[in-house]
Amino acid sequence: MVCAFDGWNDAGDAASLAVAALISSFGGNDFARIELESFLDLRETRPIIRVVDGEVLDLTWPATTLTAVFAPRAPRDLIVVSGPEPALSWRAYCDVLVDLAESLECSMVVTLGAFLADLPHTRPVPIAGTASDPALSERLGLVPSNYEGPSGVTSALHHAFAKAGVPAVGLWAAVPHYIAAMPNPKAALALVRRLESLTGVIVDAEELEGDAVEHDRQVEQAVQHDSDLRGFVEQLEEAAAEDEPDDSEDIPSGDSIERDVQRFLRQRDVSDDKD
Repeated sequence: MVCAFDGWNDAGDAASLAVAALISSFGGNDFARIELESFLDLRETRPIIRVVDGEVLDLTWPATTLTAVFAPRAPRDLIVVSGPEPALSWRAYCDVLVDLAESLECSMVVTLGAFLADLPHTRPVPIAGTASDPALSERLGLVPSNYEGPSGVTSALHHAFAKAGVPAVGLWAAVPHYIAAMPNPKAALALVRRLESLTGVIVDAEELEGDAVEHDRQVEQAVQHDSDLRGFVEQLEEAAAEDEPDDSEDIPSGDSIERDVQRFLRQRDVSDDKD
């Protein structure tokens, strides 16, 4: 089972773009919905109405969608869980997903997310990881981290799955904070590639790869036309070079990732309090 939620957990829409590419690659089939009326404040996440020539044709309520992804040449098939992050009754919501995972005999749950980080767009996208137990983290080669602070629904899911004895892994992509306002297909592609290594399901991500190249081109163009931003990016590049060991292949250290995760989550918590 692969889970991605819009909003708080998803800087640059990276997780949402990643699961969209996964579903598109195999032509997934939606087979179930969790209606979210009991799990959302509908004043914050409103239903979508469609009006044509003055006639109301449809009203779509927010929901979690479960999509079956059948990968014929892969060692396993996937269930993709996607939709807006619930705002209410997380424990009850997690119980629903745990029951579904158990009834579908899911061998592992992977949650995807993205956080804002002090790193330049010129570097490869680092992926931080969490796991339901240290042995699983070590076996999967995840970058370990420490954190205490606000959490999203993915953390609640990890806790619920761990209590139920279902292995759970979280993958987090780092997104440069100065381009947070735009979708980040480069970070999404990094999540897809890491997910491939975990699941053995190879995704046809050609469109996402093209979007990532175009994204980098647009960002670089904007940076070159703004001297202040260009100087800031150069400072980030220098800091990243100092932070990494010689054999790190341009990937920031675990300590650096940990600091960025903490900063991102606390900033999001403050922002939510102001809304």
